Amino acid sequence: MSTVTNYNLPTLSNEGGLSAYLSQIKKFPMLAAEEEYMLAKNWKTTGNIKSAEKLVTSHLRLVAKIAMGYKGYGLPVSEMISEGNVGLMQAVKKFKPEKGFRLATYAMWWIKASIQEYILRSWSLVKIGTTTAQKKLFFNLKKVKNQIAPRSEGDLRDEHVAEIADKLDVSKSEVVSMNRRLSGKELSLNTPIGENGDEWQDWIVDKELDYELKFAQQEEMKQRKDILSDSIKILNNREKEILYARRLKEEPITLEDLSKKYKISRERIRQIENKAFEKLQKHMLNSAKSRNLLPAK
Repeated sequence: MSTVTNYNLPTLSNEGGLSAYLSQIKKFPMLAAEEEYMLAKNWKTTGNIKSAEKLVTSHLRLVAKIAMGYKGYGLPVSEMISEGNVGLMQAVKKFKPEKGFRLATYAMWWIKASIQEYILRSWSLVKIGTTTAQKKLFFNLKKVKNQIAPRSEGDLRDEHVAEIADKLDVSKSEVVSMNRRLSGKELSLNTPIGENGDEWQDWIVDKELDYELKFAQQEEMKQRKDILSDSIKILNNREKEILYARRLKEEPITLEDLSKKYKISRERIRQIENKAFEKLQKHMLNSAKSRNLLPAK
């Protein structure tokens, strides 16, 4: 993946220079919403490289924070940060400030996508599988494993393997194989970096950045709720009622009960449910893309 523009960014050449790099990027100020908007508009309308550079540098800590979340894959954090920076630059290039939300909300998608592509390339698709389900397993096994068997080490118990396979829609053998590949590569948060006794956890904690991320995520959640509310309007009353009864209630109503209520077969209820869900999903996806909540590659 190549860089988008030649920005004047702090250099990150190897693991030895990671401590210095993390120290450098903490010096870049985070932007207020108004300044971010003006810089983005200036970059978009005039191509002013200084404006784009300021947008990028103010979000370098966001990239580092996201990259830290992938440290369990046994790859150099410095490389993942570099790839994440490429994603950030792509996000800045495509960002549309007039949509009304912050760059961090949009950039997170690009940063994660770039880092995940690097991880997949590094592990090789031949080793980890090429199907969507297998990729999902690769990036979600650790999270699901911690939910089901948080203190397990080494091979998983048979019942845990079965539950994970069911949740992630893959075979049991794939769960066992992937778990063995990913085991033993976790970096401790207490791993020292640099010569001053600093540890990874010292660099991860950044209250100002956490607040910025929280704000961006709240803003994104509001956008998604708005999308859901708007999208539901495309359904007719029966579709709304059946979809809500089957997929949105804490305790879904059975096909049998709905069949009696609407005086149609259970299969017909299922068809209406699936059709309504597909319509809703398609409309929400298009709306999310139009609002830049998904990267339009």
